[in-house]
Amino acid sequence: MTEAREHTLKDDIGEIIADEGPISLERYMALALTHPTKGYYTSRDPFGVAGDFITAPEISQMFGELIGLWAAEIWSQIGSPPHVRLVELGPGRGALMADALRAARAAPDFFAAIEVELVEASDLLAARQSAALADSGKAANWRKSLDEIPHGPAIFIANEFFDALPVRQFLKTAQGWRERLIGVDPEGQLAFSLNPEVEPYIKPDAPNGAIFELGAAAQRLMIRIAARIVTDNGAALAIDYGYRRNDFGETLQAVKAHQFVDPLAEPGLADLTTHVDFSALARAAAATDALVHGPVDQGAFLRELGIVQRAEALKRNATPEQAAAVDSALGRLTGDGEGEMGALFKVLGVTRRNLKEAPGFTPAVSA
Repeated sequence: MTEAREHTLKDDIGEIIADEGPISLERYMALALTHPTKGYYTSRDPFGVAGDFITAPEISQMFGELIGLWAAEIWSQIGSPPHVRLVELGPGRGALMADALRAARAAPDFFAAIEVELVEASDLLAARQSAALADSGKAANWRKSLDEIPHGPAIFIANEFFDALPVRQFLKTAQGWRERLIGVDPEGQLAFSLNPEVEPYIKPDAPNGAIFELGAAAQRLMIRIAARIVTDNGAALAIDYGYRRNDFGETLQAVKAHQFVDPLAEPGLADLTTHVDFSALARAAAATDALVHGPVDQGAFLRELGIVQRAEALKRNATPEQAAAVDSALGRLTGDGEGEMGALFKVLGVTRRNLKEAPGFTPAVSA
């Protein structure tokens, strides 16, 4: 007698499609990434060499340290409130926050004012974060969503967070723009299909076959963050791979064990991301009367904050092997060649309108 096959998230999604018809990519991504028990981020630790990808904070301590010093300078510029919430969205394994808090000790008044807030959907990752912050000297509060964070001055950090928020996709056809949906093909596999309804509000100036991605979830979240900054005081920093100006083209990708895979093949078992439309994030923030800084390339941002000098300091008492590792990390974080992190990743800042300059950015202009 054979054992019953485990019911997978792919099976669940197939049943939803059988009951309701094809679903949007937005809904598919939400299920694949954050399903309560079978979602990619809620059921595993995907970070590091043993996981599916490596983020900047795990490449080098320098990244989180500079973010911590950036937050300290911003706190001073917004009036040094006696209490400020340092909020990280999607904190991974806690490396960025641990390094940021260690660096923040160089500004004792800022360190004393910090209340740490971590927005994390995964209990497994929350446990990893708790261990990483055990010696930080700060207690942390874990929240499932932004809405759970009490109001008051806050500095929001979102590193590689917006890229995982669900998007919708539209395809330009001879009849007009039609939304790409996910259904089931004759072989029982998940497959893309098209909504028969035409969407008249999508950009008209595109050739047939063009794909347009709409990151409405990212825009909604940015509006909520920026509105809190305007009302309560504070700032936000978004760091992600993406582009300054939205154009046509598909950027959906899936990664498993550091390799690209079919985004529809194994929902819940592979990371799903899209490139972030920073122009849309900027417009969303500006709509709340916040001031937008950037976006700028990650490499330029980190160099402006002093990453080269920090690397030299780390190498002073290092072994040759350690010094080589520092140089390698510096190159990975700031390299500005095509496809390198320093150029591919962008940084966007958000503040109140009275803060015309922010560390790492040229003077802001209205979006």
